[in-house]
Amino acid sequence: MKAADVRETFIHFFKAKNHKFVPSSPVVPFDDPSLLFTNAGMNQFKNIFLGSETREYRRAVNSQKCIRVSGKHNDLEEVGKDTYHHTFFEMLGNWSFGDYYKKEAISWAWELLTDVWKLPKEKLYATVFRDDDEAETLWRQMTDIDPSHVLRFDEKDNFWEMGEIGPCGPCSEIHIDLGAEACDKQHVPGHTCAVNAGCSRYIELWNLVFIQYNREQDGSLSELKDKHIDTGMGFERMTAVLQGVKSNYDSDLFTPIIARLVELSGKEYDSNDRGIPHRVIADHVRALTFAIADGALPSNEGRGYVLRRILRRAARFARKLNVHEPIIYKLVPVVVDIMGDAFPEIEDKHQYVSMVIKAEEESFNNTVDRGIELFDKLIRELKKGTRTVVPGHEAFRLYDTYGFPLDLTQLMAEENGFIVDIEGFQEQMEQQRKRAREAGTWHYAIDFNYETWKTITTGPDSEFVGYNKLQDNAIIRKVKVEDDLIFLTLDKSPFYGESGGQIGDRGKIVGDLYELDVLDTMHEGEKIVHIAKGQLPAGEINPAVTAQVDKRRRMSTARNHTATHLLQAALRKVLGKHVHQSGSFVSPERLRFDLTHFEKISSHEIDEIERIVNEKIMENIPVEATELTLKHAREQGAMMLFGEKYGERVRMIVIDDFSKELCGGTHLTNTGQMGSFRIVSESSVASGVRRIEAVTGEESLKVANHERRLVEQIKEKLSVPEDQVIDKLDQLVEERRKLEKELERIKAQSSHQEIVKLVDHAVSINGFKMLVGRINTPDVNTLKNTGDQIRDRLKSGIAVLASEIDGKINFLCVVTDDLIENKKLHAGHIVKMVAEVAGGSGGGRPHLALAGAKDASKVDAALNSAQSILKELLGQS
Repeated sequence: MKAADVRETFIHFFKAKNHKFVPSSPVVPFDDPSLLFTNAGMNQFKNIFLGSETREYRRAVNSQKCIRVSGKHNDLEEVGKDTYHHTFFEMLGNWSFGDYYKKEAISWAWELLTDVWKLPKEKLYATVFRDDDEAETLWRQMTDIDPSHVLRFDEKDNFWEMGEIGPCGPCSEIHIDLGAEACDKQHVPGHTCAVNAGCSRYIELWNLVFIQYNREQDGSLSELKDKHIDTGMGFERMTAVLQGVKSNYDSDLFTPIIARLVELSGKEYDSNDRGIPHRVIADHVRALTFAIADGALPSNEGRGYVLRRILRRAARFARKLNVHEPIIYKLVPVVVDIMGDAFPEIEDKHQYVSMVIKAEEESFNNTVDRGIELFDKLIRELKKGTRTVVPGHEAFRLYDTYGFPLDLTQLMAEENGFIVDIEGFQEQMEQQRKRAREAGTWHYAIDFNYETWKTITTGPDSEFVGYNKLQDNAIIRKVKVEDDLIFLTLDKSPFYGESGGQIGDRGKIVGDLYELDVLDTMHEGEKIVHIAKGQLPAGEINPAVTAQVDKRRRMSTARNHTATHLLQAALRKVLGKHVHQSGSFVSPERLRFDLTHFEKISSHEIDEIERIVNEKIMENIPVEATELTLKHAREQGAMMLFGEKYGERVRMIVIDDFSKELCGGTHLTNTGQMGSFRIVSESSVASGVRRIEAVTGEESLKVANHERRLVEQIKEKLSVPEDQVIDKLDQLVEERRKLEKELERIKAQSSHQEIVKLVDHAVSINGFKMLVGRINTPDVNTLKNTGDQIRDRLKSGIAVLASEIDGKINFLCVVTDDLIENKKLHAGHIVKMVAEVAGGSGGGRPHLALAGAKDASKVDAALNSAQSILKELLGQS
């Protein structure tokens, strides 16, 4: 079976059993700040298990894109070394949300494996939790598995938990025996092959999780009212088994990638250790392709840093294949060929993904070889002694100066029989790194376990009515008071909860004899949570309230949100179709729009983008919101956001034939309500990502007024009319340039006189001149120019000079050509020795070198040292 057939067969099998096919959620879970990457099929269903969300279906099937490279789910170090660990993988799964339970899950799993896929029954094993008599009985009664192949294990292997508290339950894993020859631990003394014994003979194919408990705060277990099924099958492993190959990398999910890599590198692939670089690169390019297509970008924080680690790890393994030019990006089209049909988003974004990877490869290539050279030198030095530990400060130097992620340094150290001082590295990191450790966005500390909230009334909640009205009567459902904040859910609400880059509404909730100021509104799962200040009445609360949104603020927010749609369309028209939104922020005051683009947007392009948007504003085009199926929206060419999770029915915002975007935010009814649009800044956010900040409406008028006042002030200062301002500024700039040139001439003349005086005081040693002293120079460039002049006047000799520039001590050393050639003297080596006396360091070329020093009190001592050093050097025959 081809891999695509395996995936399709699994999905079709469960669709035939009334399961709803749910497309994979993005591998970048922007709506779940607790996760760097989607790491399991259940992630997108988590709120159902927590009770904060319901779906229209109770049975589901899908193939989920997953990445595991951090936390307890971290397979990065094993990738390439064995046959079955990956950073990116697909998880095939079926779910029951309070519908069927263990009986069906077990019997259907057995049916698919043995009746449909014809796996040999005698090779299959099932494990159950040590206390799960029900599951063991079902395996024996509902299937014809060998009874001796049903095994019990403890919590480590057969009990699943979402977290320290929350839904959990026993699980049953299905393993297959691949034969004694598949064992990768045969060389380990005392090893015995067995299920869960850690070798590759018995591998897990499928995990059936029976979610029947809730883990309480005190650690106890309570029965859930609804019991759920959550299963996960490793797609790559199952494909390898069904294709009868010994390694996942020998399946058709990887062989085309490896074949292309062989073609590009000229290095043949081997299934043993010599093939590790091929396997690592083939694995990593899949992870990079899917993560970048779903909106992540390499950076120095959060998930971006994980991507950078993966990419640089792959680039380093490319050097094992003697490839020193960007190569990983050339493999993206192969990944798309293999998986683009199942995941069309990588087909849509493949050019962009390739560009991002290539840019990152080029950036790393500028420093990687120098870093490897430094590391090799360090290892040679360490091997001269007895130490087997790479110091933490050296690992940090590789990270900070050459961009080496810690795990890359660990990998290189391991290859040389060394380990890295992790604690020392972390100490260095803490001292120097000041950027945020996490990209968490929510600032209210609140427990969203609604079981702990006070119930005022029961019934459906959080119906959003705010598209069409800004005030409505509502009923309070639940309340939570935390410090001085009040959190509420209502049966229905006109308040928009923060999502899709648009901030939450503010306003008031007015009740019987009380009034609450709503400071913010957020989405938690399907619930709209209002964060308010005020005083609820003591005792019983009358649940009937009036919810009032701040109309002026909502209107300003709508102006900026509609502006982002016009802006994206204009950007694609001016810059090209590669432009996609990679992030946004919409508030009443301004909008921020991050876009995929690989160079600075020119002032001419900014003008044209601004012109197009304002043209559409003046056309007063209706802004229409339409609900339709996701399939129909795709067919109409609607823009979709990176990382957004869409349901079957979506909301599309249409602005004539100029813009079509899927969006759940609040908008204007026509573009003319925006008034005007002004771009106030354009900047770089990361490699391949630009940021535009803009304003509309009243804020746009404020910018125009500020600029008008600025022009008036400039006219007044220059005493010229507006049409002569530029000419006058050009005149002033030219006059300044002439004055600066004259000042430089005077400085040079003064410096020349000082140089002549200095050289006249040079001491002669063995026929060579030696000059040591202090000199006054305004900057380092002047100091270097002075050095060149002194070198010319010395004819044959050495000079070491000290100069204080901006409160810092700088040393200069110059050596004439005859001493470089005949005595092998080197200015860089000399200046370094001198600077060390004053606590500094430096270096440079043989004829001229500079160094800095920290301790100004030791300059005289350093110059005295210089005299001794130079006398010794010049006295040598």
